[in-house]
Amino acid sequence: MPEIDLRDYARARAADAAGEPVLAAPGYARALSAVPDDKVLAMRAYRQGLAAGDYALANRAAATLVGAKAAPPDTDILAFAMALHGRDRLGAEKALERMSKAQLDFLVPVLAAWLAIDRGEDPLPLLDTARGNPLAARFTNRHRALLLIATGKPDQGLFALAAARGTEDAPDVRIDAGIALLRTGRKREADRVFGDFAGATQAWRKREAKAGKPDAAFGAAHAFLNLAGDLGGEEMAPLSILLTRAALLLDPQEERARLLLAEALSKSGATDLALQTLAGIRADGPFARGAAAGRISALSRADRLPEALAEAKALAAAGNASAQEVTVYGELLFKAERYGDAAEAFGRALGKSDGDGGWELNYLHGAALDRAGKWDAALPALQRAVQLAPDEPEALTWLGNAQAERGVDLPGAQALLERARRLKPEDPEVIDSLGRAYYADGDLQKALPLLEKAVQLDPGGTRPNEHLGDLYWKIGRRMEARYAWRAAEVAAEAEDAERIKGKLANGLN
Repeated sequence: MPEIDLRDYARARAADAAGEPVLAAPGYARALSAVPDDKVLAMRAYRQGLAAGDYALANRAAATLVGAKAAPPDTDILAFAMALHGRDRLGAEKALERMSKAQLDFLVPVLAAWLAIDRGEDPLPLLDTARGNPLAARFTNRHRALLLIATGKPDQGLFALAAARGTEDAPDVRIDAGIALLRTGRKREADRVFGDFAGATQAWRKREAKAGKPDAAFGAAHAFLNLAGDLGGEEMAPLSILLTRAALLLDPQEERARLLLAEALSKSGATDLALQTLAGIRADGPFARGAAAGRISALSRADRLPEALAEAKALAAAGNASAQEVTVYGELLFKAERYGDAAEAFGRALGKSDGDGGWELNYLHGAALDRAGKWDAALPALQRAVQLAPDEPEALTWLGNAQAERGVDLPGAQALLERARRLKPEDPEVIDSLGRAYYADGDLQKALPLLEKAVQLDPGGTRPNEHLGDLYWKIGRRMEARYAWRAAEVAAEAEDAERIKGKLANGLN
């Protein structure tokens, strides 16, 4: 057995930590060849192989984990996809059997139905095995129309599609059904399903029509895509990467999988690979604008703010820019502390919105106006946000705090912040703001336990420590006030630090 090259392994670990799976995967592959039974190494090779799109490495590492009885449940998805891709029907069925005994059993009815398609059998009875399992039923409901189209029953498929109208899954089910119709030669029906689907050019439709009949690979790819679309958050990024890689292995033309893969890669820190993945999405298809939005999101997440701003500005400046695209530009301007420009962008987004844009856009507009020093314009926007969403702590806290800082309608500010505290009872920002509102109203006895609680929850926070120091000074506890201000000074920004230094030197004048 060859010995592991520690320098090579160290380079792979460094590339792994730096979010460079394409550089990490070959090093892990060589290390795994040297020590093929190492479970920790196999898990790293498995995840980095998937991230890099190295299916052979991921499959080899998964086999090690299975042999050591240390495999996560998702290795069965990779085994299923690899077997289906290799036209190994028996291997796919064995992977499905293992899946039925683990956490991903809710996928089994749909995947079994698609396997039945390849055997020339009726898939629909297999969907009925999902009864009694709400999660499995959701997936079978998504795929019923596709299976009917795939088995030459487009009219019944369209009827099933109509049943999904109005559900949260409806947009994706509609796209899936349109693609299935194109791939079965039903262009007229596909055109009717797509309707005015933005970006679905004739060139894109022709490519889809030539991509082959909807078979088990097609169905499994879309099942994996469905599940990836349901996942979110950085902690789910590894599973999202697996699902989207499996989807692309089985249906390389599925560009929604590239969008979701790029998002998961970005969340896992692999920014350059995420951008490279998005570059594979063609400009003449319906997902080109999604790719542009994905680039902006990945750049922003990686703190590459100037690049993100430049791309967001270009997207928002287009004549057909959506309210969401202009809103994203506004959020980046806000992040860059260009509050006046952010307020202008949010105002433009409101003009593009149906109705008045909902609570969140009104809140963003008001917050940007407030930070830009335009309180008279900010107040009605913030009030509208609270009116539209009276149980949104973020809007309640901003408006209540802004009023307290200005001494405007202090009883109203206290009421807003009391409501926010009921919704988020352990949030230090909310508690600090409420304490500050009572302080501004002269009710120091009510303010004291609130500000002490805020510091307890956020011991290093500049804002709660400064506010507690102010209150201690007011009630004559001067030594404790200076202690609180020193704690506030530690993490303070330059402008705040200068103000706090003045308090440490002179107290409250």
